Amino acid sequence: MATGETGFEDVYYDLISVQYHSLKAGHDYGQYVRDAENAGLDDIASFFREVMEQDSARAKRCHEFLGRLQGTDQAGPAAQ
Repeated sequence: MATGETGFEDVYYDLISVQYHSLKAGHDYGQYVRDAENAGLDDIASFFREVMEQDSARAKRCHEFLGRLQGTDQAGPAAQ
């Protein structure tokens, strides 16, 4: 398996990256929900909640994959 510049297996790094970005986006979407609610746009607030739930599910799935990889050759720094 290829390793990136970090020394970690690419798939491990990729999962962490997707998880981070999903969690970060979920945090930001909370503000978007409030903005839409404050504007009286309940349908748009609902849309932002759906997107937030999708990112939350995506982050959870990454967490599950990372747990599965823990303790394998595909987790942590690549063997040199």
